[in-house]
Amino acid sequence: MMTMNMMMRMITSDDIGRLAFEAMLLEVSATPKPGLVDRNNPGAHDDMDFFTFMRSAASLAGSFYDFAEAGFNGGANDVPPSEIFSHIRKIGITAEKRMFSATNGINTHKGEIFSLGLLSSCAGYLAGSGHEVTAEGAMTLAGEMCAGICERDFAGVREKSLAMLTKGERVFIEYGITGIRGEAEAGYPAVRDVALPALRGYLDGGMCMNDALAMTLIHIMAQAHDTNIISRHDMNTAREVMNEACEMVRSGFTLEDIRRLDREFIAGWISPGGAGDLLAVTCFMYSISQEAGNTIPTISPPES
Repeated sequence: MMTMNMMMRMITSDDIGRLAFEAMLLEVSATPKPGLVDRNNPGAHDDMDFFTFMRSAASLAGSFYDFAEAGFNGGANDVPPSEIFSHIRKIGITAEKRMFSATNGINTHKGEIFSLGLLSSCAGYLAGSGHEVTAEGAMTLAGEMCAGICERDFAGVREKSLAMLTKGERVFIEYGITGIRGEAEAGYPAVRDVALPALRGYLDGGMCMNDALAMTLIHIMAQAHDTNIISRHDMNTAREVMNEACEMVRSGFTLEDIRRLDREFIAGWISPGGAGDLLAVTCFMYSISQEAGNTIPTISPPES
């Protein structure tokens, strides 16, 4: 008779790195995506396209193994999660250099390097410490690893010169929005509570992966102000986008509605890049759950 431990599928750093890389490919391949690069068009961008993302992703394929292995070794040796986070930030800097080298300085995946790298490390940590690797566990651990990141990273930003501020710092100063740092510190609630249940609902309902991801993106856009939209435009534009996505989720929508939104966003030069990054996280967490053989709870059936 099989024991519970024998029934659990063991996850390795190789597995984690492969699934994180796959998540990047799934995110950019999902079509249509309003204002974002996909297989149909470059969205609201004139400096990148689908093939730019392919080159960028290829340059990063090995980085996620490095993130996962750092987490695995930390978990195996009982290193505190906060110390792991300090180490993987150095891996992230190296990964960013690889990306910029592959894209001639274009930022294609900086947000995904942060989130997929962090969660790869968390999944590795769980595996290394002998715990079951689950999406819930990885996202909870991400919050623990990132504890205090917003306070630390935004300390003193108001004393910086305008020229020295990053886009995220400018958004924080003007609106108090912490962006992906805040999402990570909270354990990725937009993914945990909304996007994962939505994706599972669409796939369980028989939708193909491409269409399920395109639909899930709208659920993500309805959850939080997108700092990429704010930095390109303003808070009013971000609110309008969020309200439109909320209305689509509330009343139901189709792929044709998403294509219409894509045309509108391209014309308005609107790019919900933050939502795109969280879609990649959703892909990764879904794949981790599938690989490990554990289930994703459906909080509430997604409307469509």
